[in-house]
Amino acid sequence: MFAEKPLPVKRAVNAEFWRAVGDSAPVMLGVLPFGITYGVVGVSLGLTPAEAILMSLVVCAGAAQFISVTMIGMGVVDFSLIVFTTLLINLRHLLMGASLAPYLTKVPLGRQAVLAFVLVDESYAIMINRIRARGYDESYQLGTNTALYVTWATSTILGVAMGEYIPDPLAWGLDFAMPATFLAMLVPRLVSRTSVAVCLTAAVIAVASALYLPGKWYIIVACLAASLAGGLLEGGGEDAA
Repeated sequence: MFAEKPLPVKRAVNAEFWRAVGDSAPVMLGVLPFGITYGVVGVSLGLTPAEAILMSLVVCAGAAQFISVTMIGMGVVDFSLIVFTTLLINLRHLLMGASLAPYLTKVPLGRQAVLAFVLVDESYAIMINRIRARGYDESYQLGTNTALYVTWATSTILGVAMGEYIPDPLAWGLDFAMPATFLAMLVPRLVSRTSVAVCLTAAVIAVASALYLPGKWYIIVACLAASLAGGLLEGGGEDAA
């Protein structure tokens, strides 16, 4: 397990919060155009401005929000179908949560809920980098969560306000911002044969599954395949780290 370094004084805790905000800044730049795109698309597909903004405040999950507004725009009125679809898309959060469970279980239940609320791909990547470098810190996770939450909410508001000026945000290439952000977070972590092998496994399985499986099942299949590959390689190889 990674070494934990608890912060002894309140001032240090606050410093970790703001350190996290600073470390999150590059990712926030990638989240901003993605949130603007959601705001534009949400209103164009039938949500009111208030509904689009409220969804970002309450759900705070880009992929789930995009698929939800798309289904609403297609005329899907079965609420349970929308919930089930978004649940499938977000099953990867079980893997992220399991990875952070050894640290979060030491935090009081109420604060666990707060920290888990904005456990998205970006905040997870930032937090894992912090754990590997200096150990887990609750204030740090709260800082990165807060930074990303505020950015997502603000960008949604901007998207709603700019909707009439950007009728087709995809034509501007704004949808590429999030994949580019994920690549920027991923590449620095490919520092061993195991990490490269797991990445390639996920990529190949995801592309192959997307060709033959319906909906977003390729995400789940790729996550499971990568987890299995990582477990096998780390369990039997000398390259695990």
